[in-house]
Amino acid sequence: MIKVKRVYALPEKKDGYRILVDRLWPRGLPKEKAKIDLWLKEIAPTDQLRKWFSHDPKKWDEFKAKYRTELKDKKESLEKVRKLEREEKIITFLYAAKDQKHNNAVALKEVITGLKI
Repeated sequence: MIKVKRVYALPEKKDGYRILVDRLWPRGLPKEKAKIDLWLKEIAPTDQLRKWFSHDPKKWDEFKAKYRTELKDKKESLEKVRKLEREEKIITFLYAAKDQKHNNAVALKEVITGLKI
């Protein structure tokens, strides 16, 4: 099972294995407080894609398509996530964006849980 949660929300036991999937460390969040098990920044969108998207909901579908294309070159990282899900049973993708519906963690979950690349 994969969950998605804002990294600034309080960590909970039910989060399972916590994976930060952002390229940049969350602003103002001390590493000890974040309770992150793995920072998988290499699976995050490129800086170019992230800046282009700028969390604009109107660009959401196009962002997901472009991100999915980028993920084709990150098969090793995707397999690492799938393996962790099998081993840990519950993993939570953590992200820093304020928008809970339009962020790379949500898009990544869609790829891992349903879409094949």
